[in-house]
Amino acid sequence: MPHPLVTQLRFARSEFVRCLDGVSAEDAIRRLEPMNCISWIVGHLANQEHYLWVMAAQGKFLAPGLYQSVGFGQPASTPPLDGMWATWHHVTQAADEFLDILTTDKLQTHLKYEGKALPESIGTLLYRNLCHYWFHLGEAHAIRQLLGHPDLPQFVGDMAQALYRPEG
Repeated sequence: MPHPLVTQLRFARSEFVRCLDGVSAEDAIRRLEPMNCISWIVGHLANQEHYLWVMAAQGKFLAPGLYQSVGFGQPASTPPLDGMWATWHHVTQAADEFLDILTTDKLQTHLKYEGKALPESIGTLLYRNLCHYWFHLGEAHAIRQLLGHPDLPQFVGDMAQALYRPEG
C-alpha cells in the first residue's frame, strides 16, 4: 500500500486531470497575462515530478528540453497541449516507480542530485509537490473561468480513493 502522502499526490493528480478535461488545444495555449497558459501548467508540473522523482530519485532523464520550455524562471511559453500531456503521463508513470516504494523512514532521508543532497527531505519534497498541484489546479480552474468555459468541475471531487489513514 502506498504511503498516505503518495495517495494524496495521486488524488491531486486525478483532480488536476479532471479539472482540465475537455480543454481544447487552442484554449490550452491562450495566455491571460500575467498567468501562464494551461499547457504550460501541465508541462510545469511534469517538470517538477521529472526533476524530483525521476532524475534525482532514479537517475533517469526522460524529458529533454522540458525544463527549458516550462521550468521555473524560464521565459513564458505556449507549448502544445498534446505534447505536454504525453510528457506528463510518461513522467508520472516513471515517478510512480519511485513513489511506490516510499516508507515513513525513507521520507525522512534526502535525495542526492549531481552529488549533492537536496536541502529538503523526501517527505517535504513530496508535500511540496502535492501543494504545487493544488496551487496550479486552482490557477488552471481560474483560467478556464476567464475563458468562459461552462460547467466546470466542482472541487474537491470524490475522495473514495484518498481517504485518511494513519501512517503505519
